[in-house]
Amino acid sequence: MYTIMGATGKVGGAAARALLDLGERLRVVVRDRAKGAAWADRGCEVAIGDLDDATALSAAFAGADGAFVMMPSIFDPSPDFCEAKLMIATLDEALKVGRPGKVVALSTIGAEATKPNLLNQLGLLERSLSNLSLPVTFLRAAWFMENAALDITAAKDKGEISSYLQPIDRAVPMISTEDVGQAVSALLRENWTGIRVEELEANERVSPNAIADAFAKALGRSVGVRPVPREEWETIFRSFGMTNPLPRMQMVDGFNEGWIDFFDRGAGARKGSVTIDQAITTLMNKAARV
Repeated sequence: MYTIMGATGKVGGAAARALLDLGERLRVVVRDRAKGAAWADRGCEVAIGDLDDATALSAAFAGADGAFVMMPSIFDPSPDFCEAKLMIATLDEALKVGRPGKVVALSTIGAEATKPNLLNQLGLLERSLSNLSLPVTFLRAAWFMENAALDITAAKDKGEISSYLQPIDRAVPMISTEDVGQAVSALLRENWTGIRVEELEANERVSPNAIADAFAKALGRSVGVRPVPREEWETIFRSFGMTNPLPRMQMVDGFNEGWIDFFDRGAGARKGSVTIDQAITTLMNKAARV
């Protein structure tokens, strides 16, 4: 039996579906029981817990052959990353007490980067969980293709998307959340000892131009890309309500300047099968049903 955090989200949900399709028994962790009803209907055990309750989480991990753990994204953190540090401490304690057979933890490309940026939060996670006396795999996933959901309205209404990734013809590592879920499913069913890192990206890297082309194919119309000037980023992010946009800006700088990347440019990374065209088509179909 496997414990899955984040089952109501994209990655955790994809992992849970992949494991259920293989006939595995699951315990899903949700914040309130109503959110677990759909999983209970599929035969899953439902545990109530969150990253502010180590006792509840440790009970959710206890007796599991393996656990998939993750933190929610914090795009507007305090300068000292105190929010992430509190969640990491809770998760670390819960895993020490609950002691699942093994752990797959969602991390990120760039978790090892030493330059200040938003992804340092996952570096903190890796350093903390590396001290566990459990088999732990850190799954460093690339930039999520599904981030392009934020561009749907602009692509449809204006025929143009804005890009912070630049230059717009430069391809960077990306991955579909469905492929991340498949990788989690595969990793949980593997056996290993100690601490290991697995990198994950799509078979082909993706540029902003490729994202626009994917929207164009899905919409049947031309879609262009407008690079957002670096000097405008802070004002734009603050207009979204962010109070500390610098780490997010530094992260995008890392992709643009190439210091956020996989070792050996991903030559040894696991590869996902979903293309950017497929990911955008899926996003558009979901948006049409809303």
